[in-house]
Amino acid sequence: MKKIQTSTDAHLVSCYIKGDENALSTLINRHQQRLYNFIYSKVFDRDVTEDIFQDTFIKVIRTLKRGKYNEEGKFLPWVMRIAHNLVIDYFRKNNRMPKFDCSGDFDIFDVLGDDNLDAERLMVKDQIENDVKNLIEELPEDQKEVLVMRIYKDMSFKEIAERTDVSINTALGRMRYALINLRKVIDKHNIVLTN
Repeated sequence: MKKIQTSTDAHLVSCYIKGDENALSTLINRHQQRLYNFIYSKVFDRDVTEDIFQDTFIKVIRTLKRGKYNEEGKFLPWVMRIAHNLVIDYFRKNNRMPKFDCSGDFDIFDVLGDDNLDAERLMVKDQIENDVKNLIEELPEDQKEVLVMRIYKDMSFKEIAERTDVSINTALGRMRYALINLRKVIDKHNIVLTN
């Protein structure tokens, strides 16, 4: 048992995949405090933190059992990313704002200046941007090219047409189809792109 306590995360993951349940217990014990604190620092609710913590390790176990774990990244950053995504899902699903202590006089500027609120919005915004970039990668190359030039490079359709050596109508058409295809993918995967 002493050997398992001093093993690397990668070794423990390998042992768990081969059927050693103790290896997973060691991993959980090794990282539970840091993961729990990370989740709690985002949601400020012990019950919600417990739920997200449990859901994180359910996802970890499922991923490991399906053989989908990628050894390139380290175990802890991978688990933290899963937890991070579950926190984002929690905020999206509940459309929740952080709780504020209103025992004294309520001042809207206290809310506007709250750093935690900014952090949550930034976290959701980052996740949305990441989702959008992944969706754009699924587009056909000509549509992706026009969409990136228009949205990310702020180019006019005239500039896009000149750069891609097509007519303005073709550039407009590609943009239109890019947006239609993005909507289809969003609907198909039930992706929420709002905060």
